[in-house]
Amino acid sequence: MIKRTLETTLLGVSRQYPVTTLTGPRQSGKTTLVRNAFPNHDYASLEEPDQRALALEDPRGFLGQFGRKVILDEVQRAPDLFSYIQTRVDERGIAGQYILTGSQDFLLMNKISQSLAGRAAILHLLPFSLSELEGRHPLTLSDIGKKMPTRKKNSIPDLYDVLFEGFYPRIHDKGLAPQRWLADYYKTYVERDVRTVLNVGDVETFGRFVRLCAGRNGQLLNLSSLSNDCGVTHSTAKRWLSILETSFLVILLRPHHRNFNKRIVKSPKLYFLDTGLLCYLLKIRSPGDVIHHASRGSIFESFAVAELLKNYLNRGKEPDLYFWRDSTGHEVDVLIDVGGELTPIEVKSGQTFAKDFIADIQYWRTLAGRSSSAAAVIYGGDKSFRREDIAVYSWSCL
Repeated sequence: MIKRTLETTLLGVSRQYPVTTLTGPRQSGKTTLVRNAFPNHDYASLEEPDQRALALEDPRGFLGQFGRKVILDEVQRAPDLFSYIQTRVDERGIAGQYILTGSQDFLLMNKISQSLAGRAAILHLLPFSLSELEGRHPLTLSDIGKKMPTRKKNSIPDLYDVLFEGFYPRIHDKGLAPQRWLADYYKTYVERDVRTVLNVGDVETFGRFVRLCAGRNGQLLNLSSLSNDCGVTHSTAKRWLSILETSFLVILLRPHHRNFNKRIVKSPKLYFLDTGLLCYLLKIRSPGDVIHHASRGSIFESFAVAELLKNYLNRGKEPDLYFWRDSTGHEVDVLIDVGGELTPIEVKSGQTFAKDFIADIQYWRTLAGRSSSAAAVIYGGDKSFRREDIAVYSWSCL
C-alpha cells in the first residue's frame, strides 16, 4: 500500500477536533486512507442501500448502533445526519469521535457550515502525488527557488507515461489500462454524480461542456466564449464550471492582485487536476501522442499546478497559488505566497533548457523590485541546476 502524505495531518487534527471531514474526488483513496489510519473505529458506508435507508429513516437509530468512534463514508448521501451528529458531539465532546468522508464537496461543505461549524476539521485528498508514488518527500514549498534537490538519475520515470496515466490510485494499485478506467470513471461521474445529485438534465450537453473546458486547459477563462461554443447560457456555464471545481476535477488559478502600476488580467486560468483524465478528454490515446499534441504545454502546466496544490493540501494548508499576467502579455505561470514572500515559477514542458524560460521571471523581478528574490523554473528535463540565480528544477522533483 502506498503511504499517503496526508495521513500524518489527518491523525493530528483528529486528536484536536470531535469531527474530521475528508473530501476529495471519487476514487482518490479517501476510504482506504481513513480505514488504515483509524483501524479501531467502527465503519459504515452510506453508499450501501440498507445503511443509507436506516440513516435517512431513523438517524438516531443509525448513529446509536456504533461505539464511541465511527467512520461514516460518503456521508453526504444522508444530509440530515449532520444535525444529529452535532447534538452527539456537543453532548460527548470526544476528539476523533466522527471521521466523515464525502465526494460531493458542494453538498458536504454546505452541511458542515450549517451544522458543524467550529466542531469539524476539513481536509482534502486528491489522487496520488508524484512523491507519494515514488515513496519520497515532496519538494518543500518554502525551499523552492532557494535550495536544489538531490536525486539519482536512474530513478526518474518517463514524463509522458506519467502525464498519460495520471494519478488516480486504482490505476496504479491494480495496474489498469488508464484510458479504459478513466472512460468508466468519467461516465460514472457524469451519469451518477452530475445527473443524480446535481440534477443536470442534459447530460450530453454537459459532457460537451467538459470537453470544451479540457480544450481550454491552461487558458484564461472566458465564460462568454465557453457558453456560446457549448450552446448554453452564461449562468448555466458558470454553474457547470462550479460543479467541476467543487467535484475536484478542475481548479481556477486566480491572478495575483498586485499590479506594479500595470494593467493586469482579472480572469482566472482553468486547469484540470489530473493529467490522465485531461488526456482522456482530449482524446490522447498513448504516451507518445502527448509528445506531439498541441496541448502538451498546457498538460504539463496542469501537472505542475496540481502537484503544487497537493503539496499544500497534503499538509492541511490552504493553497496560496496564483499566476501573474499583464496587459502586454508578460506572464508568470505560478506565484507562490509563502509567508508574504512571493516566489515566481515558470513552467515549461521542453526537455532542453532555453534562455527564454527565465525572461518573464526577470521581467517580473524588475517590476516587483525583487531582483534577488527566490525564483524557479519547472521544466520537462531530467537535471536540476541554477541559471542566473534562478533554480531550474526537473519535473521529477515535485
